[in-house]
Amino acid sequence: MRRRPYLFALVPILFCVALAQHPVLDSVANKVVQKYQTSTCQQLMQSQAQKQPPTPTEQKAMEMLRTDPAMRHEFVSIVADPVVDKLIQCGMIP
Repeated sequence: MRRRPYLFALVPILFCVALAQHPVLDSVANKVVQKYQTSTCQQLMQSQAQKQPPTPTEQKAMEMLRTDPAMRHEFVSIVADPVVDKLIQCGMIP
């Protein structure tokens, strides 16, 4: 049996490429997580009550998430746990 060491070298490279496919998405997701982790419950409730219309950049990002299921899945996998946890702590999810 002959081993192919170059295959083992390819795995980390492919992993890094996969992670870097959506750097903007990662940046936005991390920004959302940071907002929820650093905001108090009162601040979150106030921002929800004073909901502002989305900016053109936010509208573009939402459209991208609506049209690309893979990107949407990646975004949700980054954001879901910390955001839902904070909402439960604040009593914003019944």
